[in-house]
Amino acid sequence: MTDTTTCCCTKTTARSEEERKKLINRLSRIEGQIRGIRGMIENDAYCTDILNQSAAVNAAVNAFNKELLASHIRGCVARDIREGKDEVIDELVVTLQKLMK
Repeated sequence: MTDTTTCCCTKTTARSEEERKKLINRLSRIEGQIRGIRGMIENDAYCTDILNQSAAVNAAVNAFNKELLASHIRGCVARDIREGKDEVIDELVVTLQKLMK
C-alpha cells in the first residue's frame, strides 16, 4: 500500500515489525481522531468541542513525531555519523527546523 510517487527521497529505514506496528497503530488512532472531528463538523458540533479534539490530534501527532525522531537519531543518524557521513547532521537540523515551525 506504499505510494512511492509521494516519497521525498530514495533512502529507506529498516524497522522491526514491532516498531512498524507501534507507529502504524499511532497513526491509525490519529486517523480515527481526524474522522471524529470530521463527523463533529458534519453534525454541527460546538466550536470549542471541535477545537479541543483538534488540540488532542496535534498532541498525538507531536507524540508520533517525538517517537519517530528519537528512533531516527538513535538509529539512522548514529549509524551515519559512525560511517563518517556527517551530512546527516545538516539533514537532522533541517528536519528539526521543520518540526519546530
